[in-house]
Amino acid sequence: MIARARGTSVRDALDGAITAITAAGCETPRLDAELLLAHVLGVARERLLLDRELVVAGDHVRAFQYAVRRRAVEREPVAYIVGHRGFRRLDLAVDPRALVPRPESELLVESALALDPGASVLDVGTGSGAIALALKDERPDLTVTGSDNSAAALDLARANALRLAIEVRWRRADLLEDLGDEFDAVLANLPYVAEVDRARLAPEILRHEPAEALFAGADGLDAIRTLIAQLSSRSRVAFVALELAPEQARAVAALLGAAGYANVECVSDLAGMDRVVTARRARA
Repeated sequence: MIARARGTSVRDALDGAITAITAAGCETPRLDAELLLAHVLGVARERLLLDRELVVAGDHVRAFQYAVRRRAVEREPVAYIVGHRGFRRLDLAVDPRALVPRPESELLVESALALDPGASVLDVGTGSGAIALALKDERPDLTVTGSDNSAAALDLARANALRLAIEVRWRRADLLEDLGDEFDAVLANLPYVAEVDRARLAPEILRHEPAEALFAGADGLDAIRTLIAQLSSRSRVAFVALELAPEQARAVAALLGAAGYANVECVSDLAGMDRVVTARRARA
């Protein structure tokens, strides 16, 4: 129950948190503080601004201080602290077993919305299940499978599917190994950070998110390169969409062309940066 008679005002609590989070070098200190306080109080973020009687008191004070410390001192991602993250129409449980779902990954979902009715789709490296679950939510006619090499990540994905009551098949696999040629489309947000860029990553990512989901060799393309090589012998896969770093788009387009794909297109994020490459080929 939220105390109202005595305690620290929401404004004062937020001001102190914003100061601490700003000093830590976080990019969105006000947003972070508001999300953390709303989580601690168990209210919608909007209520922090609208309810003038709302105060922070008792156990909520200590809980908020602890959450702010995790964010400012340990630089833990807000999504891990509050335990969930919005992704398209879904609210997903998230934790260090998988990457925090990011807005650019929504482009993979958007790229697949125009697939033929009843198509069979594989989300490779599903992590929390965000892409597979969002696609099935918006295109329930599709047969969607999520795969990952991490058993822990798959446990998280299954839990999200159960809570959201969305029917997706889950498979443990190393890319396409041990999976049959049963898919019409493949979507993938694979590791694509080059080792040389390791030191440039924000502490939130480097300290807390799973390294095996981030790094992929000297140029960041080891996993994508292997997947495309595997696709060369998967004649049924007529559509591919791959998330990547903007500077990798040209190289990945060339790899897809060599694997027999055509109509290669780059999809840009809101900043105008190439973040997804799609390609199509005629079925054998």
